[in-house]
Amino acid sequence: MPSTSSNRAHPHATTELCDAGKQLYAAALRSGRIARTEVSAAPCLLDLALLHPDAEDPAWLRPVLPSAALSQRLQPLEREIQERRMLAVELTDTFEPFLAISAQSQPTTHTITVLEGKDRINAAIEMALADCTTEMLTVQPGGGRDEHTLTKALQMGKEITDRGITMRTLYQHTARHSHGTLAYAEALAQGNVEIRTLEELIERLIIIDRSVAFIPAREDRHAALELRHAGLVEYLASVFEQLWQRAVPLLDETPYAPPTDGITGVQRSIAKLLIDGHVDEAIARRLGMNVRTCRAHIAKLAAALGSGSRAQLGYLIARSGILEREN
Repeated sequence: MPSTSSNRAHPHATTELCDAGKQLYAAALRSGRIARTEVSAAPCLLDLALLHPDAEDPAWLRPVLPSAALSQRLQPLEREIQERRMLAVELTDTFEPFLAISAQSQPTTHTITVLEGKDRINAAIEMALADCTTEMLTVQPGGGRDEHTLTKALQMGKEITDRGITMRTLYQHTARHSHGTLAYAEALAQGNVEIRTLEELIERLIIIDRSVAFIPAREDRHAALELRHAGLVEYLASVFEQLWQRAVPLLDETPYAPPTDGITGVQRSIAKLLIDGHVDEAIARRLGMNVRTCRAHIAKLAAALGSGSRAQLGYLIARSGILEREN
């Protein structure tokens, strides 16, 4: 904090001149001197040593040249700056050996990067795809995609396969009821693209060349993590491979077992999640369907088991033994 003028009736920072001081100093410079009585309105001129007594007549004050006054004020500041520079050099010399060790032992890229906003997420994915040379693995939970999303995915898929890159994608079984998804699969069937489906999937996942992976960081998918840690990416790739082995090619027959006692395979899956305590919204999300469709299946399940209430439905599911049958 800058010091202030010693005159309490005339306080201001020592690096400043009040309006009266500016006018009087300018007048003194022009005329070569100024009467001492005039300076009473601006004692800061004396505090800043901008005026000194006339050697011949003490009633008058003579101005100090601005260049000399400035040099006098700057000298202690420049000395302090020089001392701090010397301190910075000494600190740098002290830590330089350790910086070299750190640079050799640490990776040059960030292993985990938080991406905020869909534009930044998409830009990071596109940048990683531009460097892709071998394969792209993706997990896309949920049902069928809208036309705009599938059109962009088809364009991207063709660009990737034209470069000789293989693509493997996992959808959920509910995507089989989407005409757009089936058309997308057929359009890419001749390329290096394979699509399979599972009843339940983990959250969205993209793995590129097994060197970088992208996963959601929030439920609304407006934030994502870009992972470049070799161990993490390899672990996620192993999870993908396990899911892939259990999955069924999209264009094959429906993987659900035929209805038994009026209860379909998807309804048995819903029954299992009901027994596990999941609410309708969670069941719908895990099976990749909307809540209305999920509740329609629950209603059919209740009718097939003769349930009159939601509480009774859980009891009847456990009692019926339908969960002991394989889907």
